[in-house]
Amino acid sequence: MTARAKKPATPVTKTGSPPYPFRTFWALLLLGVNFFVAAIYAGYLNI
Repeated sequence: MTARAKKPATPVTKTGSPPYPFRTFWALLLLGVNFFVAAIYAGYLNI
């Protein structure tokens, strides 16, 4: 026999903040640096 567990009201806990703020910060930072380097490489920025 299996135990019957109650299902939560929502599948994801509602905390009101992003689930991974540290990871999100670094992902956005690296994406910005990537676009910056691509702009230099493509000749849009002359540095």
